[in-house]
Amino acid sequence: MLTCIGLVSKLPVLIDQTLVAAGYKGKLGALARNTLVHRIAVLSKAHQLRELKNPCHDPKVRELLSRTRKAYAKRGALPRKKDALTKDPLQAMLATCDDSLRGKRDRALLLFAWASGGRRRSEVAGADMKFLKRVGATDFIYTLAYSKTNQAGVDRPENDKPVLGVAAEALQAWLEASKIAEGKIFRQVRKGGHVGAGISPGAVRDIVKTRCALAGVAGDFSAHSLRAGFVTEAGRQNVPLAETMAMTSHRSVPTVLGYFRSGAAPHSWATRLIETGE
Repeated sequence: MLTCIGLVSKLPVLIDQTLVAAGYKGKLGALARNTLVHRIAVLSKAHQLRELKNPCHDPKVRELLSRTRKAYAKRGALPRKKDALTKDPLQAMLATCDDSLRGKRDRALLLFAWASGGRRRSEVAGADMKFLKRVGATDFIYTLAYSKTNQAGVDRPENDKPVLGVAAEALQAWLEASKIAEGKIFRQVRKGGHVGAGISPGAVRDIVKTRCALAGVAGDFSAHSLRAGFVTEAGRQNVPLAETMAMTSHRSVPTVLGYFRSGAAPHSWATRLIETGE
């Protein structure tokens, strides 16, 4: 039997080793809670798309998952969240972006993703010039026509995401240097400074990780850290929740609250009621 933080995996050793060798598991032993929940969700979606009977909806499976979550929680194996890229670490990452074509792209991408409300990596990779509109002499408005929370493309006021100030300047510098006038905004930069096809969502993650490493920013970061960082920074600066949600396009208050990291808590007015209430 294989154990991991007190949890026992009954998967036969040979099968476990085969799955690891094939790349379906990262390491031997019990799966992390996040991995388990994610794989069940993918399996459920696959059955749904093929209009097959979904075993993930079986009451016994749901009961087992509920008990599994409780077992992980009792052992302290809580869901792992990526660290938030708040303003200070983001500034350090931006400082690594030089005036090369790649540097201009990465600077524009990071600021676009963060400053426009913490865009998901799929939204950054899918950003298209046809949804970008100039406002005034220097700023932009990007219309997020499709997102995870608006898959039907419903026209809503909050679909318009402002890209202002330094974010607009960085975006303008990238567009001028790359000579992009239509199609995908963020493209591959090949050897010799040639602009290629649009980047993939995975490339957004790689850019974040690369810039974190260059800046010496310690932590467990991914593309989603930009989204978490925007919400956390908004919490630190006491931005009203409604304004934050309008920028992020969250439809659920509990969901957006889940993005607040511990860094925002010390800046909350609620933590100092005994000092301010008279």
